Amino acid sequence: MIKTIRKLAFEVFLTAISTRNVSFKTLKRVYIGLFSFNRTRVYKIVNNNYMAQHITPEYIKSLKPNEIFVFGSNLAGMHGGGAAYAAFKSFGAEWGIGVGRTGQCYAIPTMQGGVETIRPYVDQFIEYAKQHPELLFLVTRIGCGIAGFTNEEIAPLFRAAFDMDNVALPEGWRDL
Repeated sequence: MIKTIRKLAFEVFLTAISTRNVSFKTLKRVYIGLFSFNRTRVYKIVNNNYMAQHITPEYIKSLKPNEIFVFGSNLAGMHGGGAAYAAFKSFGAEWGIGVGRTGQCYAIPTMQGGVETIRPYVDQFIEYAKQHPELLFLVTRIGCGIAGFTNEEIAPLFRAAFDMDNVALPEGWRDL
């Protein structure tokens, strides 16, 4: 059984290395588990699907053709700061579009009120992501910059996306 688990873990490890959606910390844990004789550790790492859960890189400088930059915006689509500015400047977000798909991006409004005003837009995004399994959505820490919310307030809004294969979330969000 351990050979099967190690083989599976090694395949996942190689796949993870070829992508940039897995943290170094996770790669290190799998690597250590692969080459230790601790069968329980390898099994736990593989079974908890650490590698299956995409993690959004801290800084995104470029996108592959199938990747979508998901950022926090305002309803007016004035992309003047933070990730919204990066979306506008680098990934084709259009000025004046504050909700939904724009360029190689997806805008989720976060500046209109409390956390509960963001929920419908996150739900709309999750439905869109379900309809487009061919795309990988890189969700930034929406609302946690200029809008002033915390990870603990925003992450639970994405609970329905925790198990989605085509949605990458910021590191730690699945743990909140």
